[in-house]
Amino acid sequence: MKTSATDKEESGAEHGALRSGDAARLAGVPVETLRVWERRYGIAATQRSASGQRLYSASQVRRLGLIKQLVDLGHNVGMLAHLPQDSLQQLLAPPVAVSAPLLPRPLRLALVGTTLPMRMSSDLRGTASMPACDVVRVCDSLAEAPQALLGARADIIMLEIAELGDEALPLIRAASLAGAARAIVVLYHFGASATIARLRAEDCLLAREPAAPADILRMCAGALAGTSPASAPLATPLPPVPPCRFDAQALAAITAATPTVACECPRHLAEILLMVGSFERYSLHCATRHPDDALLHEELAHATGQARAMLETAMDRLARAEGLPLPADAHG
Repeated sequence: MKTSATDKEESGAEHGALRSGDAARLAGVPVETLRVWERRYGIAATQRSASGQRLYSASQVRRLGLIKQLVDLGHNVGMLAHLPQDSLQQLLAPPVAVSAPLLPRPLRLALVGTTLPMRMSSDLRGTASMPACDVVRVCDSLAEAPQALLGARADIIMLEIAELGDEALPLIRAASLAGAARAIVVLYHFGASATIARLRAEDCLLAREPAAPADILRMCAGALAGTSPASAPLATPLPPVPPCRFDAQALAAITAATPTVACECPRHLAEILLMVGSFERYSLHCATRHPDDALLHEELAHATGQARAMLETAMDRLARAEGLPLPADAHG
């Protein structure tokens, strides 16, 4: 008797294979994100059912769950994709040695955010791997923090900021100075990668929400012990992208003048520049719309901007050689 595709899929499910929707739900990852991870990073390469549906083993689902937790804590998914299972587990719960000379007393915590006091209340007594904590100051919002934390002398200032943007930077710095903090921990849902990079460059620690209180406290201990993965040095900053020299109007003027000369290269180059400039702007827009891939899209925009600048230099030389119109600021 022949076995239908449905029967085979059900048989696969009986042996522990799960379809993408069930695997994504168990790992805590949206199905759309799972597909992007598979396509872009080769995460969880799967077998296929007879009807072409992706099937996931229990070990693959566990691995996806670990990666999701680490991404939420601020790790780069592209780096995680190629690590073995035991390395992922170590990153998720790194051992923190808290020595008596380093922390002879409970950590002094200042909490900024409406939900932090309640979330942290049951995890302040400390364990063998985490210090005890005393909450010395609390305020509801970042705007109030510089005044509310004045003189707190906090070891750690922990800030809860749902949408993290550049406007928060001066307030975070002011709160750190007011509270005389030894370390700053920022918990956020979404944030621009440029803002995150600036905070990390200033030795702030960052974690994506939702984060477990125990993990947050472990991060605090790591901040003072100098062992937190979030405090790793940044890569060399990307060089600035030169500003655009040929806008759409300038390129249109060159294209309109091209039929009067024998060489059509200016028109072709103008068309290429229009497309490259459009993709540069599109990548920057994607960086704003997709926080999880913001850094990737910023790198795409940066690479495209550098290519655009090189092509604009070529266009300038070509236009001068052919006597074509140049933008007003290009003459001289």
